[in-house]
Amino acid sequence: MIRTCLCKKNGAIEYDAPLNRCKDEDILWYWVDFSEPATEEDLQLEKFFHFHPLAVEDCLDTFSQRPKLDFYEGYFFIVLHALDHATIDPKEVDVFVNGQFIVTYHKHPVLEINQIWDGMKNTSNPLGQTPFNILHAIIDKFVDEFFPPVYSIEDRLNVIEDNSGEETVNELMDNLFDIRHEMSKLRRSLIPMRDLLYRILHSERMAFLKDQQLYFQDVYDHLIKLVEMLESYRDFSADIRDNYLSINSDKMNNIMMTLTVITTIFMPLTFIAGVYGMNFRVMPELNWKYGYFAVLGVMLIIAAIMFMMFMKIGWLRFNKPKMKRKRFLKLK
Repeated sequence: MIRTCLCKKNGAIEYDAPLNRCKDEDILWYWVDFSEPATEEDLQLEKFFHFHPLAVEDCLDTFSQRPKLDFYEGYFFIVLHALDHATIDPKEVDVFVNGQFIVTYHKHPVLEINQIWDGMKNTSNPLGQTPFNILHAIIDKFVDEFFPPVYSIEDRLNVIEDNSGEETVNELMDNLFDIRHEMSKLRRSLIPMRDLLYRILHSERMAFLKDQQLYFQDVYDHLIKLVEMLESYRDFSADIRDNYLSINSDKMNNIMMTLTVITTIFMPLTFIAGVYGMNFRVMPELNWKYGYFAVLGVMLIIAAIMFMMFMKIGWLRFNKPKMKRKRFLKLK
């Protein structure tokens, strides 16, 4: 579907006009949105707008492009990532923009663009809008949508750290690695987006955006905050992982040590039982009236002495290891 939004020189806004109407003299600027376009509609990128083949190829590629900014003669080509809240996967949005037009292209429905599109109908000053204002609004919307999932990561990490549900270490590790996977996907979008905004702010070719620089700077600051939060959560998750792995290793060591102690205590007892279990005819102790009780007593004394010795050298511990708490504070 191709939809058009035309701002006339008299301040009126015209929607869903034919594509050829964009070139009329009474049009101040226009916004064309390719939303889930059909194959024949894709051809208009080159046929009608005459965009560079490399930029068109980036739009039509089946794999997602990394957020970036390319300079072409007469316009800028920008690749952005919108967030799919259901899967935390990026949805690519391609933007062609200059002072007279903005063309957006996306193969999937993007709620943020629909919201901005509908908001244009209620604007009180269409002549005060420009394609770069719309570009800022789109980027700002995309970036704001990253905050809820990033904040939720902290809450989920705190739940794993507290482990109030008494989940097993394996369950905690599965949840933790799922969160780290989500953080990796978010970082793959946010870090390139941060670099993209840096180029917009500091490129000499975009020096004419001085009036909008403060607005783009605000978006850049949000991206810096998001990236720093993710880096902090990444370190936090690594600490939780290391703590739980240390606890699990400590439990395994205690189990192995306990089994070793039990085996060691029973070794001399087994030896004594084996000696008196041999079927030799001449064994003086076998005819002693109290021999059985004496041997049991000796075995009990040996076991007690060895048990006390193992307790003294610290091979037996009955205290339950606890994970060191490290409360994580939100970045403000």
